[in-house]
Amino acid sequence: MAESAKRRQSKIKRGGRLDITFLSLVLILLTIGLVMLFSASYAYSLAYYDNSYKFITRQAAFGAVGVVAMLVFSKIDYHIWRKFAWIIYAVTIIMLGALLILPPMVSGMDVKRWLVIGPINFQPSEVAKFAIVLLFSSLIAANYKQMKSFKFVFFLVVLLGLTCGLVVLEPHLSATVLIFAIGVILLIVGGIKKRYIVAGGVAGAGLFVAAITLIGYSSDRIKYWLDPWADSTGEGFQTIQSLLAIGSGGILGRGIGQSRQKHLWVPEPHNDFIFSIVCEELGLIGAVVIILLFCLLVWRGFTIAMHSPDKFGSLLAIGLVFQVGLQAMLNIWVVTNTIPNTGISLPFFSYGGTSLLILLAEMGIVLSVSRYSDLEK
Repeated sequence: MAESAKRRQSKIKRGGRLDITFLSLVLILLTIGLVMLFSASYAYSLAYYDNSYKFITRQAAFGAVGVVAMLVFSKIDYHIWRKFAWIIYAVTIIMLGALLILPPMVSGMDVKRWLVIGPINFQPSEVAKFAIVLLFSSLIAANYKQMKSFKFVFFLVVLLGLTCGLVVLEPHLSATVLIFAIGVILLIVGGIKKRYIVAGGVAGAGLFVAAITLIGYSSDRIKYWLDPWADSTGEGFQTIQSLLAIGSGGILGRGIGQSRQKHLWVPEPHNDFIFSIVCEELGLIGAVVIILLFCLLVWRGFTIAMHSPDKFGSLLAIGLVFQVGLQAMLNIWVVTNTIPNTGISLPFFSYGGTSLLILLAEMGIVLSVSRYSDLEK
């Protein structure tokens, strides 16, 4: 027994081989995502920018840098991130606060979601997801015996509420829901009392209703979700075109590059509604395969988490892969009109260079956790 513990401690110190299964799933999703992004974007890109390759060249470049970042991060001992948890959270709060003070930085947008620094523009809400995962993982791992204490749990809820409050004021409802869900799942995994979960669920539902009322999502947004044909050329247009794309794909799809709806019917098909083009070109079978790949990624990430040598690594891996899985699920629900259109990207597929770079770096941290786990690689 003592010898086994000694070997375990030795492995924690030196690390091991990263998880090839998880790495392969990330690279497969990235490759399919880039192929589908080019297919979905070239008509739009040609029409509006006179360059069919505008989106794919930038995305591919960020993807390449992201893969390098992922491999570099996989070699860095994930424990080092605990030292920067509060710093990253504080910087995130400052950036989110700055968005509310500064005028919109992206022309033509009436929302304050982007910070522009030189040639780079990014959404601080993307950093906020990682900040919450990192800070909560660090605090819960260090104080797990206090997870039954109302005072400590309330402190974590205040941190989560501050972050979500700043994001919802942008307004960015989908990111708010995602960040809130990440925080809640980490609290649950961390071991809070069941009555806190019930109370939090009731409070969360109340705050959600208040948020959508505050930012104007409640009336017309719900109305056109229930019946997009009530305004087929306005608010319901994107949803209708998305459903037409999905339906016309059938079982086998039209084939890669053969989508009709991407020819200026689905608005900005390279962003939040790229999955509708995926369904049209790859059909039901292709869509199911991609959903299964996301499920496998989450499953493998959770498996890595369960074999982590410590609570911090376990919580960190759970939070990061849960983020990917939930975001993919919410995007697919929006595209299929299962939930109202809130504007949320599909990981590895939707256009967004900095968000892809951050995502791949996060996957590198999960791979770092796998290097120290006792999981069979």
